[in-house]
Amino acid sequence: MYEIAHRVLALRTDPPRDVVVTIGVPYEEPTGEWSCPYRIDGLDGWEHERKVSGVDSLEAVELATVMVRAALAGSHEAKAGLLEWDEAPASRRTQTVYVSWDKDRDIAYIAMKHELVPGDAVRQVVAEDVVLDFGDSGRLVGLELMNAAARLPSEMRI
Repeated sequence: MYEIAHRVLALRTDPPRDVVVTIGVPYEEPTGEWSCPYRIDGLDGWEHERKVSGVDSLEAVELATVMVRAALAGSHEAKAGLLEWDEAPASRRTQTVYVSWDKDRDIAYIAMKHELVPGDAVRQVVAEDVVLDFGDSGRLVGLELMNAAARLPSEMRI
């Protein structure tokens, strides 16, 4: 596959490893549709080339980008909080958070990974109307926010 774009992401496993995302050059199929190949190396189950098709080359590239983003976000590794952008400095890395809001009790929980399981939070720190949950490595795994209707930004109130 001839590349038009690629990115290396870090997988925080033991030992750490790279996840390499590649998007190829779009090409016209005999049917007149355009296809764009893509590949994700380093995630379980994605170690072969795939393609998406669109009405023109731009749509094919856009769809390949959407598929890659969905595959990365939906991967077991991302849901476990193990996948991060390798190129971005730690201070500028984006972090996906998962918000649940109990409107009746007016409490929101903001988790730093898709699913927290018992034992993920080993230490709690209470600060006013917020409870911070930390994992055994000292990383923040989530926070409970009281009075969420007033404190939670409107775009996070789901």
